[in-house]
Amino acid sequence: MYINTHTYFSLRYGTIKPKDLLKMAQGMGIDCMALTDINNSSACLDFVRLAPRYGLKPVIGVDFRQGARQQFILLAKNNHGFLQINNYLSGFLHQQQLKIPEQPVPLADTLVVYPFATYKGKGLKENEFLGVRASDLNRLKFSHWKEQPEKLLALHTVSFKDKKGFNTHRLLRAIDKNTLLSKLPVTDQGHPEDLICPPDDLIKAYEEFPWLLENTQKLLHSCSIDFDFSQEVPNNQRSYTGNTGLDYRLLRKLSYAGLSYRYKRPGGRVMKRIEKELDIIHEKGFVSYFLINWKILKYARSKGYFYVGRGSGANSIIAYLLRITDVDPVELDLYFERFINLYRKNPPDFDIDFSWSDRDDITEFIFRRFPHTALLTVYNTFKYKASVRELGKVFGLPKSEIDRLSGGDIRPDKLDKLSRLVLIYSESIQGFPNYLGIHAGGILISEKPIHYYTATFLPPKVFRLPNSIWWLQKTSDCTSLTFSVSGVWERSRTP
Repeated sequence: MYINTHTYFSLRYGTIKPKDLLKMAQGMGIDCMALTDINNSSACLDFVRLAPRYGLKPVIGVDFRQGARQQFILLAKNNHGFLQINNYLSGFLHQQQLKIPEQPVPLADTLVVYPFATYKGKGLKENEFLGVRASDLNRLKFSHWKEQPEKLLALHTVSFKDKKGFNTHRLLRAIDKNTLLSKLPVTDQGHPEDLICPPDDLIKAYEEFPWLLENTQKLLHSCSIDFDFSQEVPNNQRSYTGNTGLDYRLLRKLSYAGLSYRYKRPGGRVMKRIEKELDIIHEKGFVSYFLINWKILKYARSKGYFYVGRGSGANSIIAYLLRITDVDPVELDLYFERFINLYRKNPPDFDIDFSWSDRDDITEFIFRRFPHTALLTVYNTFKYKASVRELGKVFGLPKSEIDRLSGGDIRPDKLDKLSRLVLIYSESIQGFPNYLGIHAGGILISEKPIHYYTATFLPPKVFRLPNSIWWLQKTSDCTSLTFSVSGVWERSRTP
């Protein structure tokens, strides 16, 4: 019955943390829910991963809005539908100005829900429906759409936990519109009744039209999404050459070809170590990762770029032979098992330092060479000072008072009502995602298209390549290379 729910990843709009949403749903006996953040799919994978723990079947999609005005909701019938939605959403996020149309283009394996109150079309396609809010029921009685009950659903939007959540929402909307709270238009706000409520409350609200709830429940249960969160099967690029058998033969060939560069007289200990590592790397399915790093560093050497491999990757003789690292683990008696062992499920790490002056060219090469690649972004959250300053402006406080409050050295009992409200609500929004920022250099190289996991957007800085370069909003099960501020390539798992 819940086809339109928002978390605080509906930036500067929603006020519910994803885990809190799931906890509340479990406490109310809700067994199925669709997460549809506004113009954002960042929380979807975590929602799918966590939902079973709370006894809830997850459905995912996106609430497409122009400002606060809801245009339509897209729900994914399956993983391919989610890919289609992310492709479609990314097209808008790649624009300089966000312009959401009143109707979407046809997308396979998706369901479209239009708000009944504002829908202007004359007909509906097979996968299209109208969502009727409880406040629209009297109007429905006199509408011709009543003659097509199979096309009507119950639309109860969930954006807030309670009244305080709605008040917080209004403050976030005022921050987003850069206006005083007293001047925030109603059209830029959500509805006060968009609260999470138990199924019994919805049954009572729609008691004259119970089939609306039945249609909605049936539609939700027709959707099925599935991702592997076991961490036993990496989602990074599985094959370097396109064939895992050829990958292994290439890794073996490169390893033995590097013997003459690293050793004058390799003994039996070296040869035994090579075979041991090759067997484990092959068995654990990490061959492509070694080859990807080898290719990147081969390019770096061809350009004369200096780099230093460090960390536990230096425990590998294969990495030493491929010139990923420059430490001889045999001479120093370093244990390979500290880097990779048969019990390790998550992929390994290579820490490689590059000069900041070479970073952009290395990044551009990676995008040219590997098909499903995206740079990584971060969510900048509201901290104490930022939240106090933003709320102080929304409440119309003078700069001197805002400076005093943001300083932190204050006595609440000496403050007036507005200043106390600033402090109260600043605590409410601390930790909320505020806006997207650029990661120092995280890069995802995925087996599947990036949009299989999430939508993407364009940052201010873009590499001008033949194909579009996208910044990843968020994903929860891809392996990445990370290029830190100091110029370090690391391999990390995104949160």
